Amino acid sequence: MKLEPIDHALLAGEHGAAAARAMALLVRYGTACGAGHFIPIESAHIDGCLYHGPSSIDFAQRFVELGGKVRVPTTLNVAAVDVTHPGWHCGPPEIIAEQETLTHLHEQLGCLPTLTCAPYQRMARPRRGEHVAWAESNAIVFINSVLGARTDRYGDFTDLCAALTGRVPLAGLHRDEARRPAVVFELPSIEAVGLPRDLYFAAIGYVVGRRAPGIVPYLRGLPIDASEDELKALGATGASSGALALFHAEGVTPEAADMPTAGVPVAAVSPAEVEAAIALLCRAVEGEAVAAVCLGTPHYSIHEFALLNRAVGGRCRSAATEIFVSTSREIAAQVAGDPAFDALRAFGVNIVVDTCTYLAPVVRETSGLILTTSGKYAHYGPGNLGRRVALMTLERCVRSAEKGKVAAPC
Repeated sequence: MKLEPIDHALLAGEHGAAAARAMALLVRYGTACGAGHFIPIESAHIDGCLYHGPSSIDFAQRFVELGGKVRVPTTLNVAAVDVTHPGWHCGPPEIIAEQETLTHLHEQLGCLPTLTCAPYQRMARPRRGEHVAWAESNAIVFINSVLGARTDRYGDFTDLCAALTGRVPLAGLHRDEARRPAVVFELPSIEAVGLPRDLYFAAIGYVVGRRAPGIVPYLRGLPIDASEDELKALGATGASSGALALFHAEGVTPEAADMPTAGVPVAAVSPAEVEAAIALLCRAVEGEAVAAVCLGTPHYSIHEFALLNRAVGGRCRSAATEIFVSTSREIAAQVAGDPAFDALRAFGVNIVVDTCTYLAPVVRETSGLILTTSGKYAHYGPGNLGRRVALMTLERCVRSAEKGKVAAPC
């Protein structure tokens, strides 16, 4: 690799021992990626702050001992548990203290304790063309696709090294050529499929992820009025089903107009494929007991809270069914301080912060279905939690929570 003066200075320890150690690891990483040189980044988002075992603490602890400080604005992904509400945690109790230790270590390194999988819902967001080092699958696909910023798929530990140096190898989706589409998908319209919008975007993401694993698709036929929350749902589900890290949507996403599609293979997505994805993610029988409704994977936006608030207004939740919504501390504080969201409180909505409930078990009832509007939750929840999960519309989730049983589809 061709190293610039700043790279040599980092390796030589001129910016501290922690930065030198991180840069040495990044050089090895960049060599493995076949990169020719390094580029600067403007920000980082750390996934390694989610506790997976002692190695998570060991890695961060070493950089703290070396006096490390991040060199770019750096946010933290979700934790393994909501330490604000430890009484909701139904997993091993020792993980609470371990996660607190890991979070504190990252704070000592200068990371902001945002503890959200959707940092792009904050005020400061990467600009189009800006190079960053972000981890967490839905965050990666969102900023690459919806914002047009540039990050490769950074995993645990590599993300922290990038933050400590402010440098990454020019590899993967940082490169122009890697962002070009490898397949064009002709999508069926919402009307052709006959699905509500929230199910449509989740199902399209699931199909696209499975049919284009690890490559960049160009989507033709997505509604041009698609909202950020709908694109968030599409990207998160595709990242779950097929490692989707970037998609272009004609007339919707910022880079789509600049992407050449001549000569790119074209494939049709049939309504039957979309319907099959829903059937796979929603294996529920009307009348089955519902233990909980879990929303906010990825974390709920303030607009999604407004939709939920309207949906539960004037309704009464069954005592047999809990409802949990995951979000960031910032958005949770907005909701808590605004009387306009009183319907949520009246319905008994529990707002979970710092984690996602498909990772952190919070549902106390051990039998019964967990319902969700999230394709990502429906994909990962059964394996992570050992529970049956069903994907449904928000409206059907609310009616089911009201009955304590799976409601009939409208």
